[in-house]
Amino acid sequence: MKSEKEPLVPSDFHFPLVKDEKILWTGRPAQGLLLTGQDIFLIPFSLLWCGFAIFWEFTAVAGEKSAPFMKIWGAPFVLIGLYFVAGRFVADAWIRSSLRYAVTNKRALIQRSWPTAKLTSINLRQAPDLELSMRADGGGTIRFGQQPSFWVRRDGFGSMTPSLDPTPQFLAIENARRVYQLIQETQSAEA
Repeated sequence: MKSEKEPLVPSDFHFPLVKDEKILWTGRPAQGLLLTGQDIFLIPFSLLWCGFAIFWEFTAVAGEKSAPFMKIWGAPFVLIGLYFVAGRFVADAWIRSSLRYAVTNKRALIQRSWPTAKLTSINLRQAPDLELSMRADGGGTIRFGQQPSFWVRRDGFGSMTPSLDPTPQFLAIENARRVYQLIQETQSAEA
């Protein structure tokens, strides 16, 4: 049961604020298809992977003398290829539809309701370095910590599905520079 003194955030957020905390900004990531810089490499690779996997599976199934093991062996690679080509975009859009962001005078908050409910709270006094990536339309991404190089990432689906990236971020938000400056001003005021 919530006490009457406990302030609540807007209806998009379903958790209490701490004492003397005020919301300064709320937002959501861009919805629908989202292409990132790494897609320059991932899209051609995914097409090659999936094409070869389908060719392998078709050849194995169509061949009368193929061993049953060879007919089954290619199926997981076809499924992985289909995820590379299209599934990762669908999964990312679905997860982003459940994300909500907020900046308060004390914290940055990231709330996700799908595939599992998760709340990430970043104390602005102790926040890691901020990284701002801008798009031409003024939107962009604010990362709370540095993004590892594409070539050395070891975070599974996070490298292919931006909304599953393990580094906390405000992904594909509008007016990213303004939100970035708001966070920096809040950090300076709290220091």
